[in-house]
Amino acid sequence: MNTIKENLLFLVDLSADDRKALPKMGDKSRAFVSIALEVATQNPEFLPRSFDLDEMWKDVQLFEALYPLLLSLTQLQDLLDDTALAVGSEVYAAALQVYNYAKVSGQGTDLDTMVEEMGQRFSRRNRKVKSQQVAPEKIAHQLHS
Repeated sequence: MNTIKENLLFLVDLSADDRKALPKMGDKSRAFVSIALEVATQNPEFLPRSFDLDEMWKDVQLFEALYPLLLSLTQLQDLLDDTALAVGSEVYAAALQVYNYAKVSGQGTDLDTMVEEMGQRFSRRNRKVKSQQVAPEKIAHQLHS
């Protein structure tokens, strides 16, 4: 990751507020920018002297170079997310099987401690379910009071 950052010194780290404040460039905006660049290049006389047309060219070229890379990385990220989800699901399902087999056949062995430790994974859920079951009763009681 550091090697990538070292070679891409132009990368910008925006805050959430900065991201919200900036105008977004989608497909329709890309066409708009392309036409605006053409207009500005062919008619630079109407632009104020402070307008940096060369900088606009550089930014457009950088965006156009980054865009396919961004699409590829997004697709790769989606594949990585899906793969991690699928593998994690398989591993978790296998772990549940191990837990269930150990509960049934591991009684009275050295597995008791480990089974109890594994069972703690589910103790939170049981507390939530109980508290959710109590909550409607309390609400009903409060409504009738």
